[in-house]
Amino acid sequence: MDLKIEIIGYVHNEWESAEPGDTDRMKESISTIEVKEQFADALYRIEKHSELNILFYFDRSDDYELRTVTRSGEVRGVFACCTPRRPSMIGMTTVRLLRVEENTLTVTGLDALNNTPVLDIKPVVTSR
Repeated sequence: MDLKIEIIGYVHNEWESAEPGDTDRMKESISTIEVKEQFADALYRIEKHSELNILFYFDRSDDYELRTVTRSGEVRGVFACCTPRRPSMIGMTTVRLLRVEENTLTVTGLDALNNTPVLDIKPVVTSR
């Protein structure tokens, strides 16, 4: 089976690196997501959604463990926590959309480092 994953853009923010305790501060800061020009039309009407799920690639993660220690000190399986050290190195965060300008989204709530590759953007849709 072939797996086709396309980098659709990149994160831009002040975070070049982060320690495990930095996650909350990262989420409070403002980030931009610059979508590649060839995908800009895919942002049409995205401003109708106040929250988005951002899927990204942990490009600076170099290995994984099946069990890890969380920020609280508890041991959990990798699929039961938010560690960047994952087998497929894919992260997801729900963000609040602040503004859209051409192919750039301004968001808050993102816990990805500067220049992190973005794999997909999906609106948060609640079932009714």
